Amino acid sequence: MSQFDLDQGQPWTGDGSVATTARTEMAARFMNQVFGWMGGALALSGAIAMAVLSSPALLEAALRLYIPLIIVEFVTVIALSAGIRKMSGTVAAGAFLFYAALSGVTFAPILLMYTGASVAQVFFVTAGTFTAMAVVGAVTKKDLTGMGSFLMMGLFAIIIAAVVNMFLASSALQFAISVLGALIFTGLTAYDVQKFKQMGYMGFSNPEQRRKTALIGALNLYLDFINLFLSLLRIFGSRR
Repeated sequence: MSQFDLDQGQPWTGDGSVATTARTEMAARFMNQVFGWMGGALALSGAIAMAVLSSPALLEAALRLYIPLIIVEFVTVIALSAGIRKMSGTVAAGAFLFYAALSGVTFAPILLMYTGASVAQVFFVTAGTFTAMAVVGAVTKKDLTGMGSFLMMGLFAIIIAAVVNMFLASSALQFAISVLGALIFTGLTAYDVQKFKQMGYMGFSNPEQRRKTALIGALNLYLDFINLFLSLLRIFGSRR
């Protein structure tokens, strides 16, 4: 449930002084690249999860190795964020897709706990919510930086609460974490879309920087979508 940034020089002011048609089109092309990577990662995760669920042998292995896989997944996303400046675009893309594939494996045991109908319903609700908030982030004139800082504090709070609940095993606390998580990742979707659209508007020093920034943007939005989906699934999903 982490969020990662790639620093980009001077901020976008939105005052119209450099709001040329060329920059607007450049930002739109950049966001298409971000959403393309994100969509591909979600599709890969979904395909892997379905493959694991359809194979008793793979599902048994995923259940048996669940904790080690979660650790590898966490290490991968931290390494990708911390080391992307030193990676080539190709290596960064490979690491991102590896993370998405690994996430698909770890999703399978979670999805197994819920009925297929409720998983599908929650997925469509998540997709609709995500799309609506992405549009808000793309078109709003309001600077969401302050909201993003507040949401990040909330994110760290639910991470701490989730760790504590690993020992308490409180269903009430888990429900509260899920509700708060759904609200936080709904807001972060709008914030992240605005943030990366602004980066695209400002431009990049070279195509390699553009590609790696698009990958970080895709990773942020992928995490927003997945964590929103999991939060809603814990709230509304029907257990088997």
